[in-house]
Amino acid sequence: MKTFARTDVGMVREVNQDYVFSSETPIGHLPNLFIIADGMGGHKAGEFASRFAVEVVRQEVENSTEENPEVMIKQAITSANLRLIEAAQQDERMKGMGTTLVVATVIDKTLYFANIGDSRLYLINDEIRQLSKDHSLVQEMVRLGGINQEEAKSHPDKNIITRAVGAKEKIEIDFFEYRLKTTDTILMCTDGLTNMVEDEDILRIVRSSRDVVESVERLIGEAKANGGTDNIGVLVAKPFANEVKL
Repeated sequence: MKTFARTDVGMVREVNQDYVFSSETPIGHLPNLFIIADGMGGHKAGEFASRFAVEVVRQEVENSTEENPEVMIKQAITSANLRLIEAAQQDERMKGMGTTLVVATVIDKTLYFANIGDSRLYLINDEIRQLSKDHSLVQEMVRLGGINQEEAKSHPDKNIITRAVGAKEKIEIDFFEYRLKTTDTILMCTDGLTNMVEDEDILRIVRSSRDVVESVERLIGEAKANGGTDNIGVLVAKPFANEVKL
């Protein structure tokens, strides 16, 4: 397995509210763990929310006696949600903070992941496919047939999310499992990438890069070249890189 992850403040924002965690080695019962978060909230609340939620999820997974990845990851996110709400109640400046989350692990040849909010997980090989579901106002409008996918990209409300960690006590978590092929590349990212770089360009960059480090650096570079109006969080993983004979 080969992975690389990085965040960048972008070209406009002063505070970086994106946070990534990447471990190719075991965390608790999981053989690896990858997390990406995009915080929201005034002052430094968004920056705190993303880092705090990721840290809680990592600790919960590390200490969990659960062996089922879905149960374990959902329990970890639920705990992060409640602890973030508690933290917000203790500090007036943190009121209203929240964060998106994508939490993933690869066990044998299966990808397991959860998502809340509009940060994404893509699968890249000959094509690019978004496996996660955006929990956003415009995505609801697309689902209901009010607008199409193309209109959603430039809709003025595209940044409004309908689910977030820390927003309310009862949290709804989407969970997916997907059988991987040896040539698959996993991309996890915040909307600071996807609002700035089209899917076809993401595919082109990842496929033409020599390794995961170059993929991440070029994706962040492209987002900044296109305006970089938000923080950019990117994680690229090639689960079977060590097994492929070149």
